[in-house]
Amino acid sequence: MITIVVPEHQPGEAGVAVSDRGLAYGDGLFETILIRCGQPQLLQAHCQRLLEGAARLGIPLREDELTPAVRRACALMDATTDRQVLKLLLTRGSGGRGYRPPAEPEPRLIISVTPAPPAPPESGVKAIISEIPLTVNPMLAGIKSLNRLEQVMASRSIPEDCYEALMCGDQGDLREGTRTGLLFRWQGQWWTPPRDRVAVRSIMVAHVERGLAREGIPLREGLLYPEQCWQPEFGGLLLLNSLIGAIPVQALNGRELPLPEQLATIVSLAKQPEEFR
Repeated sequence: MITIVVPEHQPGEAGVAVSDRGLAYGDGLFETILIRCGQPQLLQAHCQRLLEGAARLGIPLREDELTPAVRRACALMDATTDRQVLKLLLTRGSGGRGYRPPAEPEPRLIISVTPAPPAPPESGVKAIISEIPLTVNPMLAGIKSLNRLEQVMASRSIPEDCYEALMCGDQGDLREGTRTGLLFRWQGQWWTPPRDRVAVRSIMVAHVERGLAREGIPLREGLLYPEQCWQPEFGGLLLLNSLIGAIPVQALNGRELPLPEQLATIVSLAKQPEEFR
């Protein structure tokens, strides 16, 4: 049995029990989905990641429960609005003594639709390297859990003229942004950091990868160290997520970066809807 909370007007109007384990312990997951003119983008991929994450955490959620809930949320969407955000927030629900979860949890799915934040300029953005290290527990790697305190702390240091802070892994490598995945051009090839070492496995990176594969362009996995960004073999860095698509980084820590080759191709692939795959 899953409890579904869908605010009809304002997200803050729906009540959530103070005993909810998502609130108490971050015991849950979430997905943030772009809506274009009433149509959720990459919805199938987002729902699949939510279902896979729930299975890993042991939160009972079936596809035949999730799908009707999302359809109900779709009724809240304004087809005349270009950009909105659909958020799915799944918790284990209430109950359990301390950290120990209940033997038979009753999950809670909180659904909201809100205006999308302003899109960053397509010409590119500035970014910094955060001093907050990224810790990735192998048991939780890749899933979009509610435990995002490292990203919250890293976001606090982002200057007003910067869009993102890049977080380093345990080897000092640039692993991901606080809210974005990374693609980079190195030695004439496209790369992304190893996806078994990131906090969140990016839906948009996987979406662009499928588009590149269709054109015969491989996407490799490998570490990116800060010093590589200023070497001749480096060809540029892109930030990706489901809300912004793909945006180049113009400058990192105040130093200019090259614009990637095939930039227009990557940006175009990021904008294509799921059915084109």
